[in-house]
Amino acid sequence: MTDPADLGVLEAAASLTEGALSSRELVEACLARIRERDGVHSHEGDPSSVNAWVRVYETDAREAAARADERLARGDAPTLCGIPIGLKDLYAVAGKPLTASSSILDEVPDRDCDAWARLSDEGMVLLGHLHTHEFAAGGTTDQVGNPWALDRSAGGSSGGSAAALASRMVPAATGTDTAGSLRIPSAMCGTSTIKPTRGVVSIRGIVPLSPTLDNAGPMARSVADCEPLLAALAGVLPPRSRRPLRRIAVSPRIGDLDPDVADGFDAALEKLAAERVAPSPPVAALDLGDDFLDVACLEMLVYHRRFDDRRELYRPSILGFLEHAERRAMNGEDYFAAQSRRTELTHLWVDWLVEHQIDAIVEPTLPIVARPRGHGYDEAFTDFAEISLTHYWNWVGFPVVALPSGVGRRSGLPVSVSLIGAPGADWALLAAGAALQDELGTVTP
Repeated sequence: MTDPADLGVLEAAASLTEGALSSRELVEACLARIRERDGVHSHEGDPSSVNAWVRVYETDAREAAARADERLARGDAPTLCGIPIGLKDLYAVAGKPLTASSSILDEVPDRDCDAWARLSDEGMVLLGHLHTHEFAAGGTTDQVGNPWALDRSAGGSSGGSAAALASRMVPAATGTDTAGSLRIPSAMCGTSTIKPTRGVVSIRGIVPLSPTLDNAGPMARSVADCEPLLAALAGVLPPRSRRPLRRIAVSPRIGDLDPDVADGFDAALEKLAAERVAPSPPVAALDLGDDFLDVACLEMLVYHRRFDDRRELYRPSILGFLEHAERRAMNGEDYFAAQSRRTELTHLWVDWLVEHQIDAIVEPTLPIVARPRGHGYDEAFTDFAEISLTHYWNWVGFPVVALPSGVGRRSGLPVSVSLIGAPGADWALLAAGAALQDELGTVTP
């Protein structure tokens, strides 16, 4: 038998159900893998370490595994019972520290966030909290090393989650996504995710970045493994039948691509079994102007006012975002107008998809491969390349599945493709993404 730590969610679930593996054995394998591969656990990071984990809860994990094994023995356990998971260090867990990978926040919540409460009810086993770019406000998570090359960015802000998955320290993880923070690290580390339709997963109890843009979602090594995780997070049963992708459109938003990204994108398009159409985009200009940044920074500022007396503890980039919001001084009328334009743009995209009978838009997840690690906290607004394609879909609230489209022959780093659909298309996109991944294969560092 393979090392249990190498099993994906569905593989591990089958072994647990069949009695070929216990949750205790699976958890011990994952804890051993963390000790073997994560390196130094630190706030600042270490050049020789992956450093995906902020805190590991070994004793609690063993106790939870024992409870899961009892539940499995009764024969009525849910699919995810006994499966280990890591939570991004924004997800509140009652009685456990919550720090957002920052020197400022040091809380011990007295209740679980809704997302963890649902996963916990399913019998999942919490291994610990995973690093985020400080307060989720960036696309690099520089304290975390990319398992493909430690001198490269793991992406952000859910960088610890993607790095832990790619290193095979845990089969499942959670993240958040405000401008691409589920998809960017998944693309850079060669893992899979879905940014759900806005509102499908509750964000109550999760440290916010920009509440009207924030999304919570699952991360795993395959799209198929993301499906039961999303179902648990959303508290729903996936539909038994899904409409296949019959018509797809290549995104009208693609600009210059790294050659490795372009190769991976071409490979994905070749494998997609659907008619490709190319209608004109729904609006003459696809640039959001200042609206996205203004709304995101203002909402961030509102939350962070509580830390005004400790601003010297922020990393420079986070402080830069807050100071930018203060300089912009967006008033209520400006904010309302931006949100109104957002609503109208969302309707335009939905109408366009319906008019042309498009089931999914296909787009590279990122235009670049993972950049050198180490400068994402130096100043604000250094990650425009990372969010350049992803942030748009947060603005309109569309679901997006991201999966590896290969490994670049020049860089030796993973590249990724995204499938984007109208609100509510989450399950169809997951099915299509899983089918595409069957054709493209998974990637491993």
